[in-house]
Amino acid sequence: MRVSNVTVRRRLVLVLVVGLFVFGVVAVRLGYVQLVMGNWLSEKAKDSWSRNIPFEPNRGEILDRNDVPLATNISAPSVLIVPRQVQNPAATAEALAASLNTSKEKVYKTITKSESMVWIRPEGKKMTNEKANEIRKLNLSGVYIAEDNKRHYPYGAYLSHVLGFSGIDNQGLTGIESYYDDELSGEKGQVEYYADAKGKRMPALADDYTEPIDGLDLRLTVDSRIETIIERELDIAEATYHPDGAVAVAMDPKTGEILGMSSRPNFNPEEFQDVSPDVWNQNKPVWSTYEPGSTFKIITLAAALEENEVDLEEDHFHDPGSIEVAGTKLRCWKSGGHGSQSFLEGVQNSCNPGFVMLGERLGKEKLFSYIHKFGFGEKTGIDLQGEASGILFDVDNVGPLELATTAFGQGVSVTPIQQVTAVSAAVNGGTLYEPYIAKEWLDPETGAVVSKNTPKAKRQVISKETSEEVRHALETVVALGTGKNAYVDGYRVGGKTGTAQKAKDGAYLKNNHIVSFIGFAPADDPQIVVYVAIDNPKDTLQFGGIVAAPIVGNIIHDSLTVMGVEKREDQIEKEKTWLDEEMIEMPDLVGMTTKEISQAMYNLKIDSSGEGNTVVAQAPDPGVKLPSGSEIRLYMGDK
Repeated sequence: MRVSNVTVRRRLVLVLVVGLFVFGVVAVRLGYVQLVMGNWLSEKAKDSWSRNIPFEPNRGEILDRNDVPLATNISAPSVLIVPRQVQNPAATAEALAASLNTSKEKVYKTITKSESMVWIRPEGKKMTNEKANEIRKLNLSGVYIAEDNKRHYPYGAYLSHVLGFSGIDNQGLTGIESYYDDELSGEKGQVEYYADAKGKRMPALADDYTEPIDGLDLRLTVDSRIETIIERELDIAEATYHPDGAVAVAMDPKTGEILGMSSRPNFNPEEFQDVSPDVWNQNKPVWSTYEPGSTFKIITLAAALEENEVDLEEDHFHDPGSIEVAGTKLRCWKSGGHGSQSFLEGVQNSCNPGFVMLGERLGKEKLFSYIHKFGFGEKTGIDLQGEASGILFDVDNVGPLELATTAFGQGVSVTPIQQVTAVSAAVNGGTLYEPYIAKEWLDPETGAVVSKNTPKAKRQVISKETSEEVRHALETVVALGTGKNAYVDGYRVGGKTGTAQKAKDGAYLKNNHIVSFIGFAPADDPQIVVYVAIDNPKDTLQFGGIVAAPIVGNIIHDSLTVMGVEKREDQIEKEKTWLDEEMIEMPDLVGMTTKEISQAMYNLKIDSSGEGNTVVAQAPDPGVKLPSGSEIRLYMGDK
């Protein structure tokens, strides 16, 4: 059948139209892909070709309040492998194993993984620069040295539980390092290069470098001078008493700033793998809970004074050595008791029956109200991990016996940081502050302050007048009572001893106590509160006044000295005991002749220098108290 020319032309036109339509669709699509999707597709292609070598940021440094570095960074490169670029896996594994001192089989298994890049852990992570250079010289294909760093703690075990430590990937694991990990860690950088499906570099495409962003530096409230004193005293206590543990905390009572904090046993954060988790995971000042003993009597005292339930000097009571409550005899620590005494003397003597009476005068609702106001039974809010809340009786379940034992610090469980915070409120004018240890965040480049923490007052617990009475009473404890071993000439120390039995399986252990002392100074204007607890000291009488009080006295004396706090004139004279060393007040010898000095018969050893018969200078200065027989230095000359 013959097709007409018209039909042929129609068919050709239709084919042409369809062809033009298809061509138009393809052209539009190509144009869209090129012009609209081009950049996106190019980026997707580059992503499929790209390989990243990460660059770790510098972790923010941790400094004390005076910018002494406590945690810094040191260079520690790491080995990075791109498996597809390794040309001879067996030879590469053998060379790396020899250099890294590990097995060839382990390295071979790692570098032949079906991954874009791998690390050899832990041998190839955070090496010395010498080891990194050794591996560079091997010139192995697919083997790279990535810039990295690791944490360095220049003072070793110093402040170890507070600082904590970071892991192999620079992540904070404990302590401040963990609590503020987000701020300290920064953001990773990288070198991005391009490789084909076989892992071979594509030289036509330039490498991209993204600079890491370093973490913020952290300035603590801690004063390294005070921390050094604390560490020294705990080291001496460990060597002397071989305790099961020890705790020390120093705080500014007017702000809640932690000036020093330490516990034993301690550890070197750079070697935490060599220490049991029971050591590095227990920051005792915030974690451990135990019966406080007589240091808790400060709370009962403050509550009774605030409620006008006692006049310390006018009110008297008789202590026969025990007091009976609900059929139970509660004993005073002194066998036979203290006899008739004022309540102020009861505070000085840490007399349990006297505090039982104060508890009864207050009643359970009032006493427990003040206990809660002082912050017991809840976390203080300190910016450290693992803080405990302590344990208190439910007021509804408190009977006469529970009220009595609570009044002198038995049957309740508290943390050291709770005690320091509460006593600070009792002596600072009555304000309870939230303790804190992170003071300021700093730009690592400029050192400018990015943000800061400021003192946070929670509530007014007692009046300023009551706080003044508490300070006076506690100053007499140190001058005239059980805290004499914390007495510091010229610094007006106040404080309270504590001796608490340890409980196990519902029963109190024998000859196993936590002995403690909490002190503050100067008593007229407190600048520092120091708490020390020694767990089960050996080869000594286990009393807070014997073991812990002198440690606190030493810490306060040396701390106030480095803080530049002036000595006081109007100090309560210490009541001497037969154990006390005879003290001589250094006389003013300037202008006296050698004959006049010898006639005065001062019980001091004299080391003199210079020519002449007259004293022109002396050391120490007049007024300083010295043990009898001490050596003094005189400089002689002529008038």
